[in-house]
Amino acid sequence: MKTMHPRLRELAFTLRRFLKNPLSVIGLSLVVIFGLIALLAPVLEPPKYADPYKIPHTGFHIEPSPPSAAHPLGTMQQQYDMLYGLVWGTRSAFRIGVLVVAANLFIGIILGVLAGYFGGLVDEVIMRITDIFFAIPFLVMAMALVVAIGRGLKAVVVVLIILGWPSYTRVLRSDILVTRGKDFILAARASGASHLRIMFTHIVPNALYSVLILASLNIGTTILTAAALSFLGLGSETGTADWGQIISLCRSWIVGTPGNRFAYWYTVFIPGFVISLFVLGWNLMGDAVRDVFDPRMRRR
Repeated sequence: MKTMHPRLRELAFTLRRFLKNPLSVIGLSLVVIFGLIALLAPVLEPPKYADPYKIPHTGFHIEPSPPSAAHPLGTMQQQYDMLYGLVWGTRSAFRIGVLVVAANLFIGIILGVLAGYFGGLVDEVIMRITDIFFAIPFLVMAMALVVAIGRGLKAVVVVLIILGWPSYTRVLRSDILVTRGKDFILAARASGASHLRIMFTHIVPNALYSVLILASLNIGTTILTAAALSFLGLGSETGTADWGQIISLCRSWIVGTPGNRFAYWYTVFIPGFVISLFVLGWNLMGDAVRDVFDPRMRRR
């Protein structure tokens, strides 16, 4: 009987660990479902305008309309279609979350490696800058920068990239401070390997697990922050398929009408529930990444 190839054995072990945790499977399922919705958005809700992220609306009536055959999830204020906004808002959420987290991860890895590997003055300068970022309330600084740059979704993305890297830098630096004193790093130095080779061939792959877990968790947090800025009127323009903008359009109807306080409960509950599921999926995925890829968890 043939022995299984080491890589195949490693893959089988990884899949077993992943499938052992039902919450990890639920998280992956949620992320995959949202990913399919984002991918199939043009099929599920064909665009009505040249800009597919502009939500179609059938009038300018202030009150929302209840679910109907034409609008399965009802309409928001000014008769914007709720279902269209949520479907294309899913694609917008992936664009924002993945772009911001990828940029933060890249910056955090570069600065974290420099601070942790070289130490001394380099470490002091980088870590004091990160301390300044941590000392200022995140949302307050984000609001101020968005106003300074110019309101809009692009400004929100730029601001979240500017403010999001310090946590990755600090986490990676801590892991590198532990890793750089290991025997295999000392052996690489003794063999004459360059600093660049040691950093990105030996140190980073062994210190990367924590920031990958943080990145998977931060996608949900990034979407919440972007939605909050849009809700406050600093993000997407009115009528754009953005989850925060959708809730902003519906906020006047949270308490319904004087005669029926729950008349328009769906206008806030549905987008809020969608955002909660999206964030929950990424949070559970973060736990899955930790359980599957972190060598320290494998020993348990």
